[in-house]
Amino acid sequence: MAFCNPSSASLRNSSWRKLRRLGIAIISVTAGLCAIIQPALAQDIGVVRDTEIERVLQSYEQPLLVAAGIDPNTVKIFLIQDSSINAFATQSPIDSDAEDIFVNTGTLMQLTTPNQIIGILAHETGHIAGGHIVRGEDAMRKASIPMLIGLVVGIAAMIAGAGQAGEAAMMLGEQAAMSQYLAFSRVQEATADQMGQKFLLATHQSGDGMVQVFEKFANEDAMSGYYNKDFVSDHPADRDRIDLLQREADASPYKNKPDSPEIVHEFHMIQAKLAGYLSKPDMVLTRYPLTDQSPEAHYARAMAYFRQPDLPKALDETNALIKTDPTNPYFWEVLGQIQVDRSKPMLGVPAYQKAVDLLPSAPLIRIDLAAAQLATESPAFTKKAIENLKIGLDQENNNTFGWYELAQAYSDDNNTPMADLATAELHYQVGDMVGAVHFAGVAQHSLPKGSTDWQHANDIVAAAGPQMKQRREQ
Repeated sequence: MAFCNPSSASLRNSSWRKLRRLGIAIISVTAGLCAIIQPALAQDIGVVRDTEIERVLQSYEQPLLVAAGIDPNTVKIFLIQDSSINAFATQSPIDSDAEDIFVNTGTLMQLTTPNQIIGILAHETGHIAGGHIVRGEDAMRKASIPMLIGLVVGIAAMIAGAGQAGEAAMMLGEQAAMSQYLAFSRVQEATADQMGQKFLLATHQSGDGMVQVFEKFANEDAMSGYYNKDFVSDHPADRDRIDLLQREADASPYKNKPDSPEIVHEFHMIQAKLAGYLSKPDMVLTRYPLTDQSPEAHYARAMAYFRQPDLPKALDETNALIKTDPTNPYFWEVLGQIQVDRSKPMLGVPAYQKAVDLLPSAPLIRIDLAAAQLATESPAFTKKAIENLKIGLDQENNNTFGWYELAQAYSDDNNTPMADLATAELHYQVGDMVGAVHFAGVAQHSLPKGSTDWQHANDIVAAAGPQMKQRREQ
């Protein structure tokens, strides 16, 4: 796993926890010590889904991927709810053969220019282009060997009565493994820096943003106890790294190229949206007081009031926002969401419909439109909701909320076989292979044999059956 924040103790500990988990997993299989060694629990990651923010980040990332010779359609960006500045590239949670980029919400809220965000993404693109993720996993496995030896020797010594000697052996094993892995990681980070600068040059963008971000990390690190401890630094030495990056940025003919006014405004809008959604309302109103009538302020207050919830005020701010730009689909999306939360889905439907008309290729918005249509409980909307859900799920097949709504829609339409099929897909997407096989089998009995939907059910059984059997055996 490649971290953009090079010296954060929490991230370093996270990398080390992953290495420890890998080592412990090997120990438990090879030495039968799972009862003695307690594995650390994996941390939960809260993903924030928002069409507007995801598309802004993708617009930053796509030119970099093209410059790297990577198909832009193969790399997705996920937003993680975390207040710290950080981003990392790792194996995709959706496609095991692909790699994706994860960006903390704190990165967007704390950095000040789009070029800084683009610099971080360029660095992470360097990790993907360099094949660091696959090699990083291999490095972790190799680095775990000294730790395993230390653990085995240490436990044997402790059983024999040499408690302190056993603990020392275990500690030395951990230190050797950590040193070996982090030395590998430092090389990767330096390579990702250079590749990122290369991609920025190829896309005619300044490299200063990347330098500014790492300068910020270095300044924060200088006040911590980790600053001069190269042994536990999983990135190159801060000053050397920044000096090299600065030379690369200074040599670029695009060094002083500013972000366009359009991209700056877009960035400020998503910052305001995130601040309104994630920050405490009083903090939002301090940063965006009622006297501020800019689009950014309306956006932030609309989201803050929505979360409070103070839906009448949220509605007023959103209507004011729409007046600034009636062609913005995301403003209409917010209006639709507010109306649904006000238990007025009949008013939410036209707002969502306007958003879909303005942005037909957004599956999240289309699925929310369908959910609003179903919430009206009007039979006139049932088939329209089914059609919208089918389009949305065709664009984003792993959307579990969409499959849930589709099962409900087919049930409302008295189409039980298709409701069972949608339920089977829902169970498959959440990893419940028993439920997936059950509902797919039920659907198969009622669907016309050989039809597309019958084949869909058959495919679910074929995919889920072996996984279900494997889990039972485990």
